[in-house]
Amino acid sequence: MKLTIERLTVLSPQDKRDLVNIWPAVDIDALQQQFTDSFALFAARFNDRLLAAVQVELDAAWGEGRLMGLRVRPETRRRGVGLYLVNETRRQMPDIVSWWLSNQQPLEDAALMGKFMSACGFYEEPDGWHLR
Repeated sequence: MKLTIERLTVLSPQDKRDLVNIWPAVDIDALQQQFTDSFALFAARFNDRLLAAVQVELDAAWGEGRLMGLRVRPETRRRGVGLYLVNETRRQMPDIVSWWLSNQQPLEDAALMGKFMSACGFYEEPDGWHLR
């Protein structure tokens, strides 16, 4: 089966279990309640399992998107899943012209995240990584 990136609107019981593996400290039921036109959840799916996810806060009026909680399951890292997730999320939201990921959120390895975000085409500023 092919790796796909999808905007999740309803979480199946399996999706919830997978998201707990991605974000152990996040209340997944509360997260699902946030889904609106201005808050989205994108995930990488392979063989009916979620391998990575990112939350997206949107300001459509300004054409801005804020990436939050970008995370790939540890056993899946360094295989292009995160890059595909970020690029496909951007492709699926063509009206968003400015993207940002804060460096103020907890990061496992800030230096590694910086290299990853550079590979995604983002540049670093004091408040995080930007793409315009």
